Amino acid sequence: MKKIGILTSGGDCQALNPTMRGVVKGLENLFGDIEIYGFLEGYKGLIYGNYKKMEPMEFSGLLAKGGTVLGTSRVPFKYLDTPTEDGVEKVPAMIKTYKKLELDGLFVLGGNGSQKTAHRLYQEGLNVIGLPKTIDNDIYGTDVTFGFQSAIDVATHAIDCIYTTAESHNRVLKKVYKTIEKRRKMGKKFAIIVVAEGAISKELAKLPKKERKQKLAERTYPSIAYEIANDIQVKYPTTEVRVALPGHTQRGGNPDAYDRVLSSRFGAKAAELFKAKDFGKLIVFKNNEVSAIPMEESAGKLKYVDVDNQLIQEAKTLGISFGD
Repeated sequence: MKKIGILTSGGDCQALNPTMRGVVKGLENLFGDIEIYGFLEGYKGLIYGNYKKMEPMEFSGLLAKGGTVLGTSRVPFKYLDTPTEDGVEKVPAMIKTYKKLELDGLFVLGGNGSQKTAHRLYQEGLNVIGLPKTIDNDIYGTDVTFGFQSAIDVATHAIDCIYTTAESHNRVLKKVYKTIEKRRKMGKKFAIIVVAEGAISKELAKLPKKERKQKLAERTYPSIAYEIANDIQVKYPTTEVRVALPGHTQRGGNPDAYDRVLSSRFGAKAAELFKAKDFGKLIVFKNNEVSAIPMEESAGKLKYVDVDNQLIQEAKTLGISFGD
């Protein structure tokens, strides 16, 4: 019998449950009898030995269920070697739990920080396989992460809703003066501007990291969206400016059809790697194929948007401004 551990770490998203389901179904079909330990609240469960022994049937019906049945939490990688408030050394504690349960492998579903921790555990000698989760789609080495498409669907719906109210009330959300002026000349009485939560100016981006962080810490607005909205209000004092934040709604709801299929494929690939004893790998989606890369190729790296990407160029052809 094979004993496996599984956990979900970091921010939640719509496709965590179907991915776990994919892993378990794959293992069950490959091995028949498996023993599953689900760690509660992510790495915290592994640190403190909080887990529940689960049957494969408990993962049945999760394909369309959002969130995570195991719960999740954030254990920042930069504090991994800092003891918890009650003095527990995190890495030794996780290794102890893994060995106590005599696990044959650990599946980690999480984003950038979570995968860095997974890589650290692999370096410590544990059999770890990572599955890339983030609604930001910024994990290096994979074209797509599970949860991203579902979040995009939610954001798109939010923008659609804003469109109708903006059109009705002549409202403008956020910035890019030149584009706003162009739209006004075309007879458009409103503009919708989508702002990434981590957006910064080119001038700020050029500053050294330490100085940039200091500048960001000095911001008086709750988010960049409000700062841009204020700039627009000053520029166009007679225009009604409104900010709408999708926030955590982007993580909620059920996974869409694309994420259900992608999650299942990721889970199947993870099970295949486990059978082959090919550990220390991150499941990735490249060129429409599911494969795997060494964790070290991705850990600690962010995937950025290529400004020369064909999609970006096509959007500009349609008149969409990116503020550059």
